[in-house]
Amino acid sequence: MVLNLLQLGRLDYTEALTLQRQLVELRHQQRIGNALLLLEHPPVLTLGRNSSRENVLASDELLVRRGVEIHESNRGGDVTYHGPGQLVGYPIIDLRSFHPRLGAVDYVRMLEEVLIRACASYGIVTRRVARRTGVWTVASGSIAEKKIAAIGVHISRGITSHGFALNLTTDLRDFDLIVPCGISDRSVTSLESEIDTRAHPIPALEQAGNTVARHFGAAFGHQVLWRESLADLLADAGRAPVENPQTVPERTLRSASRKS
Repeated sequence: MVLNLLQLGRLDYTEALTLQRQLVELRHQQRIGNALLLLEHPPVLTLGRNSSRENVLASDELLVRRGVEIHESNRGGDVTYHGPGQLVGYPIIDLRSFHPRLGAVDYVRMLEEVLIRACASYGIVTRRVARRTGVWTVASGSIAEKKIAAIGVHISRGITSHGFALNLTTDLRDFDLIVPCGISDRSVTSLESEIDTRAHPIPALEQAGNTVARHFGAAFGHQVLWRESLADLLADAGRAPVENPQTVPERTLRSASRKS
């Protein structure tokens, strides 16, 4: 199967939400294949289906002064923060295109695996924590594990949206505005805070996105096709419906691999 990859740079949350809805509908109609949107948002708080407004610690006035928007979301999970220096991924995936079909829990575990592998690419050892979705650093002595990546998904008739957020160079002070994911006894961290810069330079957003995309393709068994633009992907929607294409031209794959 092919995974269409779009690196969109910085995009407002409302624009990204509208785009996801459009792509989900096109995927339902089988007019596009599976896709992965990678981007970053301006500062924004999002409230998941299971969120409590009490976990937003900042007043509305403070959020306005800081230029932080707040939005309700139909994804799972509690409140989370998105902002500059954070790699956000929105997979638009048909779980019915896998054999056997992927369930919701297996899908989330696979997203965690992608992010664990991506962190390992930069020499950072991470893990899952029982009953706590996301990716965490490994506890050491009196230092508890810290959350480096959050996950919150929505699934509609087998099609996924929303996804994950990996802290790269995020200003961790912005997480003081909330109780991240409703978890008050653990802190958050970033790749910048954990990486050994003697061995690995801190990756830029696009470079980290390419790393995550490679691991996403490997974990989900997809060939990654780097799309030049949104228009490039949407051009497919005007053609015949696609039924989970198994191959793409070798020349295109060679071009995509050079970008990785």
